[in-house]
Amino acid sequence: MFRLIVLIFGLIAVAVPYFGTNVWAAANGVTFWDPELAIDRQIPVIGWMIAPYMALYLFYPTTLLVNPMDDRHRLELIAGIQMLSLATIFCSAIFMIFPAEVDLRGQIDWESLSAWQVTLFEAMHGVDESWNAWPSLHIAHSYFLAHAITRWVCAAYDDSTGRRIFLAILWIEFVLLSISILTTKQHYAWDLFTGLIVGFVGWRIAEPVLDGIAALPDDRLEPYPDRA
Repeated sequence: MFRLIVLIFGLIAVAVPYFGTNVWAAANGVTFWDPELAIDRQIPVIGWMIAPYMALYLFYPTTLLVNPMDDRHRLELIAGIQMLSLATIFCSAIFMIFPAEVDLRGQIDWESLSAWQVTLFEAMHGVDESWNAWPSLHIAHSYFLAHAITRWVCAAYDDSTGRRIFLAILWIEFVLLSISILTTKQHYAWDLFTGLIVGFVGWRIAEPVLDGIAALPDDRLEPYPDRA
């Protein structure tokens, strides 16, 4: 139930601000500042990169599943989702104050895509308007969650070949995802750069809080310590 509640909170505090501002910006149709650079149109479309792009949505359940099931790590998860929510709200404010359309989808050659690639591209375009350019929440979220997953996997499992392989796959996916926002024509290079900044700052703020929770004495974790 705890994980379900965190998931519901995340949907409200993360998904609603993003998609709400995305629909608002698309309906408004006004670009305040265009962050497009010359390099953005020189980057080729790579169809299969839609897979690592869409794999972001695996980060969220994975984060919930690897979080160790004890009170100390539940507190860490609460703090983590709060920081992720604040980062989302910050980015959503930028989306509304400085709206920018990502005008790159016309570069996609649909005839060159395989059937599964077309399906994923169409699904992505169906739920995500070509707005909310910068900072890229795809990058900010994946950077933050990759660090959180790494922290909790290392806390829950002893060093082993399996753990090292899992973490290697996780961070390779993050690198591929970072490239994919450009090669699927969902974002500009500026969006990638600013998304990395938001993710980095968010994690740097959250990490000392998580470390403080980890250092709490056991008696501070009791729900009603004064009644002991």
